[in-house]
Amino acid sequence: MSFIDFYMNKNPLITASDEDSEPVATVFGVPFDATHSYKPGCRFGPDVIRDSFNNIEVFHPEFRVDVEAVHIEDLGNTRHTVVASEMVDMIKKITTELVAKQIQLFILGGEHSITYGTYTSFPKETVYVVFDAHYDLRDEFADTKLSHASYLRRIVEERGSENILHVGARAFVKEELEFLKENNIKTISDREIREGKGPQLLKDYVSTFDTIYSSFDLDVLDPAFAPGVGNPEAVGISSRELFDLIHSFEETKIIGVDIVELNPYHDNGSTASLAAKIMSTLIAINLSQNQQ
Repeated sequence: MSFIDFYMNKNPLITASDEDSEPVATVFGVPFDATHSYKPGCRFGPDVIRDSFNNIEVFHPEFRVDVEAVHIEDLGNTRHTVVASEMVDMIKKITTELVAKQIQLFILGGEHSITYGTYTSFPKETVYVVFDAHYDLRDEFADTKLSHASYLRRIVEERGSENILHVGARAFVKEELEFLKENNIKTISDREIREGKGPQLLKDYVSTFDTIYSSFDLDVLDPAFAPGVGNPEAVGISSRELFDLIHSFEETKIIGVDIVELNPYHDNGSTASLAAKIMSTLIAINLSQNQQ
């Protein structure tokens, strides 16, 4: 029995118009928010993202791609747990199995701690690009070393920092800034994005890699654009700025994506719509690359 058969509830919610063809992307959700500290509820994010995806327009004329006409395989959500170490072990096993299939993979959260289990299941040479208002580099938070506020530190400890780029941070503590500098973690700052430098800086960086895993913590956006997040931070980037950055991926293959920290309890629908748009755009970019 595969780990997918063992751990997944197999209740797909994304509708696909061409289920008889080979999937162009695989999706699964991780409804976990047990270490959340401010506004819990992100465990309900995966299904809300799916609902929005099913109801927005997913035709991308700029890429000559209609995502509605392809097969997106939805495996459903992982089984419920409130133990972070159990969650990480579970999704490492699932992700490792899916990475071997070499299909673009989307993981819907859930809180950001899930990324410790997913990204570390990809080949080490895969660049990790994370969009986040926070660095998540604390050694401990709320008396635990494995949480949404410390997952990136655990990744650096396990894999090093040479293939990591952090984009958009604007809220962090002194401890995190010190760790960032000690480990030479590369960044594109919130200020550089506001000055219009972000897209070219990102394009230049990812062009040196063959494959990308990108993580989208939706609180990278200003709450005016994304109110439905677990840890909102004022004075963030706009949705337009985020998508200008995403278009910097057009020449590099995106093999893995997670979208995390959507909290439906505090959303008016706009945050979910942005999450769905991120997903459809990254599928379209990959499909356009295959057409070239």
